[in-house]
Parts: sequence; structure tokens; C-alpha cells
Amino acid sequence: MLLTEKESREIAHKILQKVKADDAQVSVNSDKTSHLRFARNAFLTSGTTTERSASITVWIDGKRGASGTSDLSDEGLKAMVDQAEKVAAISPVDREYLPTLGAQKYRPVDGFAEASAEVAYDSRAKRIAEILELSESKKVISAGFHESRARSSAFATKNGNFGYERESVASLSVTARTPDGTSSGYFQRSSVDLNDLDTKHVAEQSVGKCLSGRSAKELEPGEYTVVLEPQAVGDLIGRLAFQFDARSAEEGRSPFSALGGKTKLGEKMFDERINIYSDPWNQRVPGSQSAQGGLPAEKIYFVKNGVVENLIYSRFWAKKSGKEPTPGPVNMIFEPSAKASSTAEMISSTKRGLLISRFWYIRSTDPRTASVTGLTRDGVWLIEDGKIKHPVNNFRFNQSMISMLAGGNVELIGEPERIGVGNASLLPALKLKAFNFTSRSEAV
Repeated sequence: MLLTEKESREIAHKILQKVKADDAQVSVNSDKTSHLRFARNAFLTSGTTTERSASITVWIDGKRGASGTSDLSDEGLKAMVDQAEKVAAISPVDREYLPTLGAQKYRPVDGFAEASAEVAYDSRAKRIAEILELSESKKVISAGFHESRARSSAFATKNGNFGYERESVASLSVTARTPDGTSSGYFQRSSVDLNDLDTKHVAEQSVGKCLSGRSAKELEPGEYTVVLEPQAVGDLIGRLAFQFDARSAEEGRSPFSALGGKTKLGEKMFDERINIYSDPWNQRVPGSQSAQGGLPAEKIYFVKNGVVENLIYSRFWAKKSGKEPTPGPVNMIFEPSAKASSTAEMISSTKRGLLISRFWYIRSTDPRTASVTGLTRDGVWLIEDGKIKHPVNNFRFNQSMISMLAGGNVELIGEPERIGVGNASLLPALKLKAFNFTSRSEAV
């Protein structure tokens, strides 16, 4: 069972009563996770874990110490507090320390479903068995991971703040491969409510991509028009909203930096149809009621009609800069201000280009231009004269996310779909005029 608000408050209060330090912040969490893993068209493992834990950060004369425990007995909590205070006593001064928040008012977020906490195991096994039967009938080998997680989290400060919330997520990822290992298809989706997770759709997409990716032909790297499916967009920019950081921008370490310690706040850096924002109360991707530093979360735009609308000021950097702190993002929503296009429309309007299913092994190469490198995976197809002609080999790419989303390069934007599990985002398919592939890859 998850800890209730009353139980969490009592544990937090008990911890704070043991604190001798000048200041402290406490977290109390409980977690229930259930999974079913399958591979080679057979059930592999199944299990459920429940965990309860607490952690504390204390400050003594501006020096910081932290500790955590899964022992919530009086003795376990006292040992945790003592350890944190011992660490603080021998630590250097925390130059960015600010007193913890006093009482805040949080607007609740509805991001919890009982079905995701209390999994019906027989129903789950039946759904996965149907995926295995589909794979056998299509003569592909499938592997995947079905997970359902429910979590409660609470935090409290020595200065009187307290917050509590529950959240849940159910997800399924499936990878299908041909027996000879020459073609692969992948699909993943998640939902707050396990009952809303369409496992059949996930399986059909994965198997379909695998079958349509057989007999891939070689194609030279270069600059291509691309149609990126929502998963590929998520792989590239799923956490872009978390890069609108004022400190890195003012220190010259960000694509939003300008000369002389200034920023590009207010500049049109993106296609005018692009809106990127965070909304804790979005029903498809509900976020936390509290943002960075414990500030109450708000709906906040980072890009509006292509213009950089806000940068995130932490409490420390806001004080240093003489600004108000910004509630940071708790999710990411990318949507067009114009009419959305379907993936089919994107393909039919392409003279010559590539359809990309997914990216992986992505690494940053230059944070100042938000440039990354990585590989395509699980399906690349050549488009000619508005039709998918045939699958092609995988590629390595080098690409700036800023230039990718700039005006003149974004041709069409799709309807946002939920992508990812933790910190899920709403992201659309994109048709881009130019995307830079630097070499071929032998990976499948």
C-alpha cells in the first residue's frame, strides 16, 4: 500500500523533530511497481516490489549534509538524521544555500489511477499472451517490458512547508525482430491509467515496422528531408523544455545565450507555428504540483509562436540576478499553433526524403547550439514521389536541435502524442526540410 497523506505527514514531522541543524528538508516516498518481461516470444519474468523510503538534507552554519533510509522505524529515522548532520559538520560551506521554503499553496494534480496500482495479473498475462501469439503468427521474435507503477511522494521543510501527491503510470514497449536479425521494429506507449494502455496497438506497430523493414537497401549519408515519427521526435527533444535555464544562458553555456551575458529571451528562434510549454494539469501528461525548488507549479510557456517566452530562474540564480524565481517545467507539451498534419500527409507531400521511426544512443556535442549525435534504429524508409519506396540502412547523424526547429526548416507539424514514461511529453510528428546524416551504420 502507498503511504497516505496523513502517514507521510506524520513521518515527516517525526523526522523534523529529531533535527538539530539550522535548516532541513525532508522527503518521504512510497512506491509499488509491477512488471512482466517477455523475450523470444515467451514469458520471462514477473514480479511486484513495494518500497518505502525517506531522505533528508540539512544545513549547519551553511554547510550541507544529506542521508536516506528505507528503515522508517524511530531508530532508523534517527540514524538517518544523525548521519546527515555528521556529513554537514565536515562539509564545505554550500555557497548556493537559501533557507528552505515556508508554507506554500499547491494546486492538486489528478495523475493517479487505482488500476495502475492494483494490477489485475491474469488480465495482464492475457494481453501479453496475445502479443506473443501475434508474433508467432507473423514469424517474428518479440521481446518487451510491461510495467505499472504507483508512487506517493511528500516533502516538508523545517520552515513549515509541506506537500503530498500520488502519481501512476503504465507502459509497454515491444521490440520485434526477424529470425535472421536483419530487421527490427519498436513501439512504446504509456498512460496514467493501465486500462487506457492499448497493448494491441503497441504490438501491431512494432511487428508492422519489423516486417516492413526487411530487405533494406544501402543509401548514402547526406542531408535529407525527413519525416520524424513522434517517437523519433521524443528521442531528440523529449527534455528540451528543461534546457531553458536562465543561469546557463546568462553564463554563455546555452543556445539561449547572447553576447555580453545577455540572453535571447524575446527572440524568435523557432518556427512561428511552434509552441512549447509545461502544464501540470494536462490530463494526458499530468505533471507534479511542485516545480524546481519546491515552488508551486504553474502553466508556463517557453516558446510561443516561435518566440522564446520564458527562461527558468532557480531561487538561487533569481536572487543573484535580482529576478523572481520561475516555476520550472514539470512536463513538456509541443503543439502547433496552425492546423496539424497527419504522418500520411507528410509522406505524400515529400518528393524525396526519409521516414524515421526512432533514434538512440544520443549524446550532446555542443550545448551552446543544442547539437547532438546519435543513430537511427528500428526502421528507416526512403520516400520518393510521396510514397514509401523501400527500407534503407541506418545512419549516424549530427544535428543542432535549434536549427532543426528554426523557421524555414519545419515544413509540417503533427498532432501531439504521449511519448515516454517518466516525465512523459506530448510531442508531434515533424516534417523537416533538412536533417544531417553523416555516415551509414551497420546496426539494425
